[in-house]
Amino acid sequence: MDPTRAPDFRPPSAATSQGQPLAPSSQIPKAIPIQPPVLADYPNKLDAPIRPRTHRHHHHTTTASSSPRTPIGSVIPLATENLQPLSTENSGESSSDQDEDAEISVSDTDYYEEPVSVSVPRVHSYQTADLEEVPHGIIRQSKTLANYKFPTHRLIQKLKNPNKQPLVIVACGSFSPITYLHLRMFEMAMDAIREQTRFEVLGGYYSPVSDNYKKRGLAPASHRVRMCELACERTSSWLMVDAWESLQPTYTRTAKVLDHFNEEINVKRGGVLTADGTKRGVKVMLLAGGDLIESMGEPNVWADDDLHHILGRYGCLIVERTGSDVRSFLLSHDIMYEHRHNVLVIKQLIYNDISSTKVRLFIRRGMSVQYLLPNSVIRYIQEHGLYANETEPVKQVLESKD
Repeated sequence: MDPTRAPDFRPPSAATSQGQPLAPSSQIPKAIPIQPPVLADYPNKLDAPIRPRTHRHHHHTTTASSSPRTPIGSVIPLATENLQPLSTENSGESSSDQDEDAEISVSDTDYYEEPVSVSVPRVHSYQTADLEEVPHGIIRQSKTLANYKFPTHRLIQKLKNPNKQPLVIVACGSFSPITYLHLRMFEMAMDAIREQTRFEVLGGYYSPVSDNYKKRGLAPASHRVRMCELACERTSSWLMVDAWESLQPTYTRTAKVLDHFNEEINVKRGGVLTADGTKRGVKVMLLAGGDLIESMGEPNVWADDDLHHILGRYGCLIVERTGSDVRSFLLSHDIMYEHRHNVLVIKQLIYNDISSTKVRLFIRRGMSVQYLLPNSVIRYIQEHGLYANETEPVKQVLESKD
C-alpha cells in the first residue's frame, strides 16, 4: 500500500525511524528466484530440466483380451497405434464410464478393497438460490485482535510435487469494495506461475488495510473484510481473507504485513509438510498492480530498506495495467532491477479496468454495478447502505487505479 496515506507518514529522508523493525533474514525461507535463469544472466551451464512427476491414473478393470493401458502422460505417442482410443465400443463400456476424472469406478482395486456404496446428498432449494453466497460452516474472521486466528481452511498442508517450491500469494489493498478484477488478479498470477516458474501455490490471501489508511471512500474495515469473504468463499476454491492488518491500531507497512504471513506460515507452523514427512519453508510473495509498483519509484515515498525487504526477501507478482510499461520501469529503477529475478510481470491478455473508485461513483449515482462485483457483495452493500451518501474529490475519481 502507498505509504504516503499513513496518518503519521514522514518522507524516508526526514524520518529518523521506520517504526517496528523488519523480520531478520534468518526467519525468511531462502527460495529459488521466481524467474528461471537465462543464459544472459548466468554464464555457467544451465541445470538439467526437472523430470515431470509420474501420476497415478484411475483405470477401469480390463478384460483378459484387452491389454493394460499406459498411463496418460507417461510417454508421448509417436505412432498412430500408440494413441489412446477415443471410444471403447468393443469393451462394452458406456460413455459415462470413460470420464475418469468425473467418476471413479467402485471396482477399481487400486483404491478399494471391496465395492463402496456412494450416496449423493440431496441439493436443497436454499443452496441453489445464489451460487455466490457464503457457504455454511465457514468460520468468519474476527472483528477484534484479541480473538484473531490466522485462516488456514484452504491452505494446502502438504506439498504435492516435491520438485517444486511452495508459494503463498498475498494481495494488500483497501478493497473498498472488492471487485472481479481483484479476484481475477489471482487467477492471472496462478496461470503465470504454472507456465513460467517452478513454484506450487499453496493458497492466496487478501489482506485489507486498516481504518488508519488515509483515503477517501474507505468503508469500515469490518465491512471490507466481510465483503472480501463474501467474494472469495464461493467464487474461488483457494483464496482466503486475513483480517490481521485491518485490526491493527495503526497503519502497517507492507513489509511488516509480509513479515506477519511469514511468521504465521513458516515460524509458527514450520512451513509445509513434504512427502517424506519433513517440513519445507514457504515463499511468500506480494501480488500488486502496476500502479503500486510505479509508486515505489517516487522519491521519498518508500524507504529503501522496505523495498529491499519486499523485493529481495519475498518477491513480487506485478499485474500490468492498461497503458503501463512495468518492464521499462523495472529497468530504470535501481532496487527493482537488482531484485528483478524475484519479480514476475504478468501481462493481461484480456484487459480489465474495473476500479473500486468508479464502482463507488456508480453507487452514488444510482447506476448498476451488476457484473462488476459478485452478487453477494452487491447485496451486502445495499443492506448496509455503503458508499451511497459519500463524496470523493473529482481528481481521485478521474485518476483512480485501485
